[in-house]
Amino acid sequence: MTILNIRHRTTYRYREPVRLGPHRLMLRPRESRDVRLLSSTLEMTPAASVSWTNDVFGNAVATLGFTGLADGLVIDSRVAVELGASPWPVFDIAASATNYPFFYSSEERADLGLLAVPQTFDASGRLADWARGFVRGTRTDTLALLKDMVAGVAAGIGYQSREAEGTQTPLQTIDRGWGSCRDFAVLFAEAARCLGFGARIISGYLYNPDRAPIPEGSAIAAGSTHAWAEIFLPGAGWITFDPTSRAVGGYNLVPLAVGRVIAQVMPMTGTFLGMTDAYLGMSVDVEVTP
Repeated sequence: MTILNIRHRTTYRYREPVRLGPHRLMLRPRESRDVRLLSSTLEMTPAASVSWTNDVFGNAVATLGFTGLADGLVIDSRVAVELGASPWPVFDIAASATNYPFFYSSEERADLGLLAVPQTFDASGRLADWARGFVRGTRTDTLALLKDMVAGVAAGIGYQSREAEGTQTPLQTIDRGWGSCRDFAVLFAEAARCLGFGARIISGYLYNPDRAPIPEGSAIAAGSTHAWAEIFLPGAGWITFDPTSRAVGGYNLVPLAVGRVIAQVMPMTGTFLGMTDAYLGMSVDVEVTP
């Protein structure tokens, strides 16, 4: 078991006082068999009212309401979690799905719904062709195929940290040859959907205690915000795939939110009313310590 303390501090700066609109936060880790939430606190300056709810995926969502004007906003989240996932997981995939292609049951297809359908417009079929390039023969080991795709994304796309808002489309990532972790996650999930897999996108935190280069040529701090994907395989359920780290399994990942598209899992979104040049910028500091 590993116990982690995570501090996620976000600071917004404005040139002059503005009226802060509602802010939507997804900063409470998702509990599961492998992740246990020990404590969670949320502090804001200026003060705000907080209402909690759960979205359609079961993510915990906090909505902040503000009164008055402010020339800045600081949101400070502190959580402690216990991780119990194995670094070398064994997946009990159903015999019917050990080789690709396979078919989901009618119930699984109905429940997966749009999670098994590409969400990116690809009239030329280039993304589907790219994905099919990882299929070796008429019958391919399913897990080996997905591992090859994870390695293929990291090998073919250069990692580049990007704080600017937005996410590249899969074809933009392929054409540009570089992307951030969220671009990697979207490319992998959409490519898997092109092959018929049910996939969802995850946002959360990466714990990298050795500060190892992930991927080659880039240095990710001991702790940072991160994005990855999960694939549903009969028998095994949802399996974590992190194309940025070329990893399978989530022993060093703390999930915050899951969704069909990346926009549904952003840790923080919000608005303000003020002059168009009032926004000066934001900074995000994340510390993940044992």
